[in-house]
Amino acid sequence: MSPSSWKSRLFRHETLLLLVLVAEWVFFYHYGTTTNRRGVVVGFGTLDRQFDILRHSCEIGLLALALTPVILTAGIDLSVGSLLGLCAILFGKLWHDGGLPVPFAAGLTLLIGAVAGGLNAGLITGLRLPPLIVTLGTYSLFRGLAEAITHGAITYTDFPAGFLFFGQERWLGLPTQAWLFAAVALGVWLLVHRSVFGRSFRAAGYAPEGARYAGLPVERRVALVYILAGVIAALAAIIYTARLGQAKADAGTGYELFAITAVVLGGTSIFGGSGSVTGTLLGVAAIAVLKSGLATLPAVIRLNAAEEIAGLLTGALLLFALAAGPLLRRLTTLLPRRSRSPQAR
Repeated sequence: MSPSSWKSRLFRHETLLLLVLVAEWVFFYHYGTTTNRRGVVVGFGTLDRQFDILRHSCEIGLLALALTPVILTAGIDLSVGSLLGLCAILFGKLWHDGGLPVPFAAGLTLLIGAVAGGLNAGLITGLRLPPLIVTLGTYSLFRGLAEAITHGAITYTDFPAGFLFFGQERWLGLPTQAWLFAAVALGVWLLVHRSVFGRSFRAAGYAPEGARYAGLPVERRVALVYILAGVIAALAAIIYTARLGQAKADAGTGYELFAITAVVLGGTSIFGGSGSVTGTLLGVAAIAVLKSGLATLPAVIRLNAAEEIAGLLTGALLLFALAAGPLLRRLTTLLPRRSRSPQAR
């Protein structure tokens, strides 16, 4: 392997993020402790704790996967967290009040997610409105609908045990939702990296006018990613409901921030055109370990401020991720110059 190739691999965004993830895990492994349900103090590195990380990061991970193609097209979707809450409420209402079996209620919920994503797609591609403004509007619309349906007070519970299995039990040794998440991750990876659609996402984000000139149906491709985001957000709502055993209007509050941070932290450019699903998965893992690990630090436990500190550090991570790309590009251009300078002398 040539030195230049070695350096390019070493300073790849995914490689550096993997090193950060390992450093996080090692730190919390040595300093993090928590108390389990039996009142026994256990360490961060226990198998049960790792399974809890998988469970609690599944919904945010799904939203991050949904947002990866969206951001690749130079778009943004701020409504995915609110849509999760709305779909959770509608799923609970279809089952509880509508009397539908869980599979039918789940299928209709996925259809509702597709319709909600289609609303974003129609406004963005049909009327050429800015994605930021459109999804900011639907962010409020979806959350408002969820509050209106429940009057801010109704919570749907008492779901059947067979449904709760998908959020609270294990299958083949792993949390059940981890298998669902892996299936979605594989599907999105194949779509982005192994299909003509994936190449058109990058082209639409990097140079939309050039893509149109080349004959690519840019509007249809962009519409597809927003509809896909709606379907995945609906799936995340179903898994969220299965994990907690209840559907409530405030489900998914703030999830869009964590999901966007995971995508950008994973190396996907906020301006579109470049990024990877692998980077997004590493970004999700880094945030999940950070959030879970903070809750096991004795100092944070004494302050009772794990959520606040996690939000603070997530914002800092987002700023770091935005600055990391330009810094890495500058570093990789400076290193060859320094290596050539002794020869020039």
